[in-house]
Amino acid sequence: MKREYQDASGSAAGGSDLGSSKDKMMVAPAGEQDEEVDELLAALGYKVRSSDMADVAQKLEQLEMAMGMGGVPAADDGFVSHLAADTVHYNPSDLSSWVESMLSELNAPPPPLPPAPAPPAPQLVSTSSTVTGGGSGAGYFDPPPAVDSSSSTYALKPIPSPVAAPADPSADSAREPKRMRTGGGSTSSSSSSSSSMGGGGARSAVVEAAPPASAAANAPAVPVVVVDTQEAGIRLVHALLACAEAVQQENFSAAEALVKQIPMLASSQGRAMRKVAAYFGEALARRVYRFRPAPDSSLLDAAFADLLHAHFYESCPYLKFAHFTANQAILEAFAGCRRVHVVDFGIKQGMQWPALLQALALRPGGPPSFRLTGVGPPQPDETDALQQVGWKLAQFAHTIRVDFQYRGLVAATLADLEPFMLQPEGEENDEEPEVIAVNSVFEMHRLLAQPGALEKVLGTVRAVRPKIVTVVEQEANHNSGSFLDRFTQSLHYYSTMFDSLEGGGSGQSDASPGAAAGTDQVMSEVYLGRQICNVVACEGAERTERHETLVQWRNRLGRAGFEPVHLGSNAYKQASTLLALFAGGDGYRVEEKDGCLTLGWHTRPLIATSAWRLAAA
Repeated sequence: MKREYQDASGSAAGGSDLGSSKDKMMVAPAGEQDEEVDELLAALGYKVRSSDMADVAQKLEQLEMAMGMGGVPAADDGFVSHLAADTVHYNPSDLSSWVESMLSELNAPPPPLPPAPAPPAPQLVSTSSTVTGGGSGAGYFDPPPAVDSSSSTYALKPIPSPVAAPADPSADSAREPKRMRTGGGSTSSSSSSSSSMGGGGARSAVVEAAPPASAAANAPAVPVVVVDTQEAGIRLVHALLACAEAVQQENFSAAEALVKQIPMLASSQGRAMRKVAAYFGEALARRVYRFRPAPDSSLLDAAFADLLHAHFYESCPYLKFAHFTANQAILEAFAGCRRVHVVDFGIKQGMQWPALLQALALRPGGPPSFRLTGVGPPQPDETDALQQVGWKLAQFAHTIRVDFQYRGLVAATLADLEPFMLQPEGEENDEEPEVIAVNSVFEMHRLLAQPGALEKVLGTVRAVRPKIVTVVEQEANHNSGSFLDRFTQSLHYYSTMFDSLEGGGSGQSDASPGAAAGTDQVMSEVYLGRQICNVVACEGAERTERHETLVQWRNRLGRAGFEPVHLGSNAYKQASTLLALFAGGDGYRVEEKDGCLTLGWHTRPLIATSAWRLAAA
């Protein structure tokens, strides 16, 4: 807006620089000098006493609201242009009065508009219901009303076009508010200056098609198009399930038509659901077009999997919980033992063992002699990565004065292990034999891809007679013979897992860089996305992500000659304390189930820790 004012001598000027503004302050009457003048506004030519700042700020906010939201009809751009072009402010020393005059002018009745044409006949408008709960909410998976269960082609019912609401004065309040700058040097900041339609739990989007500027004054109110994203979410899940059913029945023409709809439907969803749908859609597309991912046994894939595993460890508490609960069970089994030996079926970067070493170092009576055998896959660059992990752990053990020995075993699969590989040399000559613990974190389920592999590994474990075996696995059934059942179970599971990544925070401390936290979450999503792709797109020996529930593992280990060990209330309390320290962990839940511990998001358990020993003869 134009701002013209008179300087101290009474001549009109269109603007003033910083020096002249300061000069004006110097020649102000003595009575005004007694009142402290806000320096920032004074430098811009506006003399406002500090005592009046709160009142002026409130009036400016009212002015902005009046101009942007309520005071001026949205279609009356001509009226606002009139104010912008013709309003003249002559006295910069009285900013408060100028704002009041602007408010009075804005609040005055606007000039009459030409009569609008008759509105179209009223039409029914689909209203969206509120979606509550997390990303794993059952609302996405209820039977959708648009499902045509009798259809043999698995096609969706036609999606109706968005319904335009009739023109109505009340519709202006739902529009995105127009923003205007008041120009010059006076600006105001308020909470109303940034308005978001998608914040909080809102699931509906409002789209407004603006008319050309030349026709704004005479055009009728533009209809508001309401897009119901909850309905799109239901249709998205229906498309995923219908596509999976078509794949199961090998109706690939119908599956191809459905898989093309998934990206469009997913684009309207929230972040977690959109990402889950993208990974499942990609996996279905691979299945439809017979483009299978590379086998997980490749050397390059194994190295990349270890990198993703490390990021997953940092971004959420699942691996931390797994390591903590397994270590607690091992520590209690090692009580009073002077020589201990841990066999880790998947040592990765060795992140689990510093905590156990430290706990043993603080044990009354001094730490025992600790031997660690780490199993890992071959490396693509032919470097001895397992030996590097051992060196780091040995340095840590040396600093806390624990007698430590390490051995790395390179094996493409756990089925390649033999009992003699796990037995220490010269044990028969020792006065006190080693107490052995076997640890498996997210490793056992991979053996189910090879017939007889799990039974062979459990036989090897029995042969070394461990005092305890700790097993951590996903609490899910992704090993069903029916592809549709497996797909449905995995869709439930990974939707909850992605929701926990979004809602549970990064788990980083305040000192950690935000960029690192964001990288951890992105890489964790890739980590889970690869599992989704393996569950959905692969079959036979290539499908290694064959997760089973705790009940199923209890049956398998029981048949192999093992019995459960109760983890105890101490492990439950300490695990709950661990989650309380995790940033954003309000949604995580620890539960005790038949002597085992589970960690889940809200009401759904996602991983389970169990402990086992050789059953009595």
